[in-house]
Amino acid sequence: MTDTAELNAAIARAGITKKDLVKALGLTYAGFWKKIHNLSEFKATEIKKLQELLKLSDEERDHIFFAEIGD
Repeated sequence: MTDTAELNAAIARAGITKKDLVKALGLTYAGFWKKIHNLSEFKATEIKKLQELLKLSDEERDHIFFAEIGD
């Protein structure tokens, strides 16, 4: 599951707008919102692109996109 709070924090740190992320990923804002809020899952290619755009380390990527409930 995606750690929504951590993803939002990473977006803020990167100084990139969600509108720009949506465009870079080729998603609609509604589709992106569903993925952030765990109503659907990010594809591997989307995770890779977000890692690049947000300048995430592998550890940060794993924490955000592969978080487990209860951790």
